[in-house]
Amino acid sequence: MPHGTVDNPLIFVAIAADGAITILCHRAEMGQGVRTSLPMVVADEMEADWGRVTVKQAWAEEARFGNQDTDGSRSVRHFFMPMRRVGAAARAMLVSAAASQWNVPESEVHAKNHELIHTPTGKKLGFGDVAQKAAQLEVPSGDALKLKSADAFRYIGKGQTHIADGMDIVTGRAQYGQDVRLEGMLYAVVARPPVFGGKLVKVDDAAALKIPGVVKVVTLAGSPPPAMFNPLGGVAVIATNTWAAIAGRKALKIEWEGGPHASYDSAEYRKQLEASVRKPTEKAVRNDGDAMAALGSAAKRIQAEYYVPHLAQAPMETPVATVRIVDGKCEAWASVQAPQATHDMLVKWLELPPENVKVNQTLLGGGFGRKSKPDFVVEAGLLSKAMDGKPVKVTWTREDDIQHSYYHTVSVEHLEAGLDAQGKVTAWLHRTAAPSIGSTFADTKLQSAGELGMGAANVPFAIPNVRVENPEAEAHTRIGWFRSVSNIPRAFAIQSFVAEMAAELDKDHRDFLLDLIGPARRINPADLSDSWNHDESPEKYPVDTGRLRNVIEVVTREAGWGKSGAKGQAMGLAAHYSFVTYVATVVHVEVSDNGELSIPRVDVAVDCGPQVNPERIRSQIEGATVMGVSLATMGEISFKNGAAVQSNFHDYRITSMMSAPREIHVHLVAASDYDAPLGGVGEPGTPPVSAALCNAIFAATGKRIRSLPIGNQMQQKS
Repeated sequence: MPHGTVDNPLIFVAIAADGAITILCHRAEMGQGVRTSLPMVVADEMEADWGRVTVKQAWAEEARFGNQDTDGSRSVRHFFMPMRRVGAAARAMLVSAAASQWNVPESEVHAKNHELIHTPTGKKLGFGDVAQKAAQLEVPSGDALKLKSADAFRYIGKGQTHIADGMDIVTGRAQYGQDVRLEGMLYAVVARPPVFGGKLVKVDDAAALKIPGVVKVVTLAGSPPPAMFNPLGGVAVIATNTWAAIAGRKALKIEWEGGPHASYDSAEYRKQLEASVRKPTEKAVRNDGDAMAALGSAAKRIQAEYYVPHLAQAPMETPVATVRIVDGKCEAWASVQAPQATHDMLVKWLELPPENVKVNQTLLGGGFGRKSKPDFVVEAGLLSKAMDGKPVKVTWTREDDIQHSYYHTVSVEHLEAGLDAQGKVTAWLHRTAAPSIGSTFADTKLQSAGELGMGAANVPFAIPNVRVENPEAEAHTRIGWFRSVSNIPRAFAIQSFVAEMAAELDKDHRDFLLDLIGPARRINPADLSDSWNHDESPEKYPVDTGRLRNVIEVVTREAGWGKSGAKGQAMGLAAHYSFVTYVATVVHVEVSDNGELSIPRVDVAVDCGPQVNPERIRSQIEGATVMGVSLATMGEISFKNGAAVQSNFHDYRITSMMSAPREIHVHLVAASDYDAPLGGVGEPGTPPVSAALCNAIFAATGKRIRSLPIGNQMQQKS
């Protein structure tokens, strides 16, 4: 991570004279609970009373706070130990200050529930009584700190700490990006090229300028590829309110040039990807044994292809940012996942010194990877500059969000397996074709090591002959991070294929999957041709098939696997390793005679290592499950003539209350060793859902679904 981690209590903690504590959170809060979990860790190690703690958001300054890029399910994973050291150092400094004031040895003083206690006499001082003196002391080094033992934790692992922002959120006092209001603020929306790489030919703004409230129409220059985090360009309408700006934009008469991607048709592109994965490539990204020879001599050969379309993140709060420039100094308020990248993009586009740009982080009404790209903040900065520094808020409508996103990649996954006469899998071939996120930053047609390490190259099956190939795929739109990224198509394809093999052999799916995984073992990711390994140490984070086996055994036991259901009812299973966490999901479906699908229950087993905030873990897994159902059943962005076809929630639908699982049961695998490495939580719950759901549909109806979304396929004849 750029700028790594910081564990200085003077950076993160302030204690007032009355004992009130303020703890800064430097990561973005978008519903995952990080603004509770990280300060809670500090408070626990400090022996602070959580009821006397106020959490505030840090601004963008990675050199001060450490890495602030909130993605990859790594905020708690990477900052759990640094935040423990922050709290432990603060506690040690308070103890030292109290001992000095009493003129007693530090060994005779301990902290408990917001107080310093002299153990022999029982004398007490509040944290506020010695805070000023403590702040003047040298911060103890990390190796000199004594961290709490797990049995002394008051908040960590308990799952009983209330959300720091909970009351403000439910009472409407919390500030999201959309809530920012500044004196003299103007409001803007932007008409962007409908095709990625398209350009403005001409605009007639006469009618727009007649709309009451419209102040100015500004042309924004685009930028040449690669897209990076740059704005798309277009025509902005600035007004005294957002509604007037939207009305003004509708009145614009614009002619666009389509550019090099004007012919992009996702249906035709799918055929290109399918053709690519049906041909061998010379270079393999993983090549154990001789898979092609083993396939050729196999007693039985099974193959299948799976398709996942483009997806849009569609957070409930669309991209929004406010920027003002006063005396050459820029200040931004934005709901972004990457505040430092936002700062750096404003510096670049506004040509200002870095010290003259400040980015204030607001709450995010969802992110899912979209708000890691601050193109919308740059738009606000450019428009503020065009308005002589007046504050300008840029709001993306839902149509803007759906039609100009950094989309999750489209992919085709081709799988083949060779089996011997006893039904043992002896060969595995996987060809994966998809435009890479790397295309957003450079000219590339191949997936990155990170993308290939999301289930393709690092498949942990005990198969002697494995070959994984990655045919080229050109990107025709902006490709970006999405919740769980390439794990979505990989888990769908691989776990569906395993179920297909089990059915072909008339074997129980769970037993077949466990047999395919093989005995418990700890595998160096490099031995699976995974050089990425989530950017983690392969020694600390090997691929542990014992943990993968265990979550499968836990979830099937808790779900009642093997019980026979009524007609049209069945269970489906899938398991996946992502973001160094192990997840297995069982989906129970009911399918009516006319093909209507309902989901009465989902069980999810999760092994993420030590659990810092179990209540938030459960919430994230529940949300990930609902999102997984939504993507599997309805999620699709398609392209015609270079432009996204879908535009709002009427045609890019998301799961409603009526179609969501009626019950979600999360089974957390306990881990008591808090010195052990943590896994991620925000993303790993999503990947197994689509395969488990489609496997359940097959078990209930005999209909195999290999192309997402499921949509109306249930009503079609096999």
